[in-house]
Amino acid sequence: MRAKIENQVLFIHSDDVPPYKKKGSIVRNNYFWALRAIAGNTPYGGDWEYESEVWLALRRVLIAFAESGYLGLSETILEFPPDHGEIPAVFRGIATWRSDDEEAS
Repeated sequence: MRAKIENQVLFIHSDDVPPYKKKGSIVRNNYFWALRAIAGNTPYGGDWEYESEVWLALRRVLIAFAESGYLGLSETILEFPPDHGEIPAVFRGIATWRSDDEEAS
């Protein structure tokens, strides 16, 4: 999931957040609600926002759903732009750098 941090707020790109589907997968819908429950702001069509106070909870949600085996890595790994700087310690192990060819996406 494409991510960036600005002013101690982590933003997950709106195209990468899991969609809720009324008749969709229970695991994916639970993932949607878990991520939404700890988000500070989830504007329709906008990036989801997570204040630094909930980063540990976000890490735990990402790890739990990654370990479930039902979701792919692209759905549970944070991808930061290469020019972002250092990945915060709380996200090490569940985050990576996005390659330059993915930058235009």
